[in-house]
Amino acid sequence: MSRWHAEYAWLGRPGPAADVLIEVTDGRFTAVTAGVTPAPADATRLAGLTLPGLANAHSHAFHRALRGRTHAERGTFWTWRDRMYEVAARLTPDRYLALARATYAEMALAGITCVGEFHYLHHDADGARYADPNAMGSALVEAAAAAGIRLTLLDTAYLTAGVDGAPLAGPQRRFGDGDAARWAERVDAFAPAGAHVRRGAAIHSVRAVPAGQLPEVVGWARRRHAPLHVHLSEQRAENDACVAYHGKTPTRLLADAGALGPATTAVHATHLTGDDLAALGGSGTGVCLCPTTERDLADGIGPARGLADAGSPLSLGSDSHAVIDMFEEARAVELDERLRTQQRGHFTPDELLGAATAAGHAALGWADAGRIAVGQRADLVTVRLDTARTAGTDPAGAVFAATAADVAHVVVDGRTVVADGRHVSIDVPRALRHAIAEVMR
Repeated sequence: MSRWHAEYAWLGRPGPAADVLIEVTDGRFTAVTAGVTPAPADATRLAGLTLPGLANAHSHAFHRALRGRTHAERGTFWTWRDRMYEVAARLTPDRYLALARATYAEMALAGITCVGEFHYLHHDADGARYADPNAMGSALVEAAAAAGIRLTLLDTAYLTAGVDGAPLAGPQRRFGDGDAARWAERVDAFAPAGAHVRRGAAIHSVRAVPAGQLPEVVGWARRRHAPLHVHLSEQRAENDACVAYHGKTPTRLLADAGALGPATTAVHATHLTGDDLAALGGSGTGVCLCPTTERDLADGIGPARGLADAGSPLSLGSDSHAVIDMFEEARAVELDERLRTQQRGHFTPDELLGAATAAGHAALGWADAGRIAVGQRADLVTVRLDTARTAGTDPAGAVFAATAADVAHVVVDGRTVVADGRHVSIDVPRALRHAIAEVMR
């Protein structure tokens, strides 16, 4: 048994509790007791605010190589995508392993204990399968294990270049399996080892999976009780093309294919009609917001409060990794609503932290994580309250002050991964420098 004594801990009720003794056996919380003073001599002291593990529900690990490299010119999401394709064309399984390992270790430093990897970089640069058809997925599984965090590998169907079924070309060829049946065959052949990983499925977007093949991807996920994720209405151009070709919005197209529901998470959901919002909320479909990427790519501001009120659980992702900071993602949900409405106070700190913790883990298929409670997975993230950013802050409002740099201690499944702000096994800045230099040379 291991014991920690938290100065403050967020236990899922309004405001943090003080002097919380946390006991763990075999990677699970076995006792959580507030108001324990003095701290037991055998308990590790956690000074600051201790939170459940943070969940990053939407990641493209290889995009980390683009940070700070796409701002020299004006443009749109579509011009940024060309730069992204250039990076995708350079990756091999070994390079991907090094880059993902460093990126996931950066996530651990930021308090992320589980990541959902939206994985579509399947094949070699010419589109041919590797000898191991899941070599790139295996690299991601190994990377997460080395970084010390859990992984939901959302194996992504990416079959066409547009809603009209145009074939994949150039770097896109390495994303495709030909059709949904061959995608499912490849995914079924992959049995990743390790208790830290689970499989899920993803539909890249309605432009990348033909309408007639959507049910096959949905069916694969439903039969395996696996999470299903999908990029939805990130760009107006995608909406316009879908309406022009299919006579319906992307949300309606997905609904007609049976893709909506509580096991599904729509990523972005930025440009929705009123009917779209009602369909998502009414079906209990989750929505993963990625505010730092959505603003970096000039995507727009989605209807976060409207989605939550309609019934869609909200989770958070760092997506392109313009930054990796779930506190920034969480408060941006509120702050973007303020910009959109010119009013304050749309989400409480508890709601924002819930999106960053329990809701994110649930979206990734880990319903037993994201809360500091008996029986849950023993994930802990301690945020210092004595830095230049957090000193003097009310712990109840720390989500509006803290950054990833304030994370001091991270425990994943009962194992310490970050101590005193440093990863216990990886020199993260050095690993990132070397991995990115190898990809960009």
